[in-house]
Amino acid sequence: MKQIKLKGKDIFDGYHFLGPNKVLILDETGTVTGITDYSSDEDIQEIDGILCPGFVNAHCHLELSHMKNVIPEGTGLPGFLTRVMQLRQQNADQQETAMNDAAQAMWEAGISVVGDISNNTASISRKKNDPIRYHTFVECMGVADNGADSRYQFSMDVLGQFRELDGARHSSSIVPHAPYSVSRTLFGKIAATPANTPVSIHNQETAAENQLYNDKTGDFLEFYKTFGMDISGFQPTGTNSLEAWLPDFSGQKMILVHNTFSTETDIRFAQQQASEIWWCLCPQANLYIENRLPDIPLLRRMNCNIVVGTDSLASNHQLSIWAEIQTIRQQYPAIPLEELLQWATSNGARALGLEGYGSFQPGSRPGVVVINQEAKRII
Repeated sequence: MKQIKLKGKDIFDGYHFLGPNKVLILDETGTVTGITDYSSDEDIQEIDGILCPGFVNAHCHLELSHMKNVIPEGTGLPGFLTRVMQLRQQNADQQETAMNDAAQAMWEAGISVVGDISNNTASISRKKNDPIRYHTFVECMGVADNGADSRYQFSMDVLGQFRELDGARHSSSIVPHAPYSVSRTLFGKIAATPANTPVSIHNQETAAENQLYNDKTGDFLEFYKTFGMDISGFQPTGTNSLEAWLPDFSGQKMILVHNTFSTETDIRFAQQQASEIWWCLCPQANLYIENRLPDIPLLRRMNCNIVVGTDSLASNHQLSIWAEIQTIRQQYPAIPLEELLQWATSNGARALGLEGYGSFQPGSRPGVVVINQEAKRII
């Protein structure tokens, strides 16, 4: 079988930079066979840039791709959610085309794996034949306890259709949307779902979420009123939101997404739980919606497991993991590129339970990205 030998200015293997005098070797299917020392060989292709495994987008909403440029920036999260619910059907006839275009753009930008949020089955047809490897998070929500059974069953029916795709190229789980949109009863049902991993949740994306749980005040009250949602049964806990629901998922793998308003106390509480916690950053979406980033230096200082996502085209101008990395570098230039790339490759694969991706381990087919000023797929 023919070998492909690639030498770049450096090789990042998913964990570390290996230096300029290494050669990545793959077979003609793109499977990694090894990394060797450089020696004069006319078959070696010299690449102008850093060679990197395909990126892992740990959090995306492919089904919202048709909402690009529909919602203005800076609305704050409750306002953003209001507009998503009001305008979701705008351009709905373009949804399939928009999803196809977005998925193709992710592939070309070097994304090999996506943790994708789905509320319905709209993305199934794309995922059947997409070269991207997906884990679909079927999102469940409902604020009234008396509606928990029907909400859970609807999402389980959707999950059943996605599980027909499960195999080497797809996996799926049912997950709660966010603490402000899931009742206590519904949380319990989702947490008790067997063979359901990993679990993702939008966490502390806005100050209003913590305010709701502390004393049942804040901007979400108007959001509920706008849509006639009954939250009479909601009882504030006098704590930030994380403390109220995370213990329900003891022992499970959790991907906490956004974390824009997570505090040191929140992080320490999470670390004291029996769960495996991953903290997902979607910086461009955070700036788009709240004009604020999570306290990334705090997450690093507390040795958190960090991964990277893009969120949706409703809250982002592109679905590019390299663009997310560049945004973090602009705000926090002291963070080593090696660490950022690890968040975006091997960490993301581990968080999704897909260790065959995100690194150049022999036998894997992670894809190959070349990074110079931009990032693009070459394999």
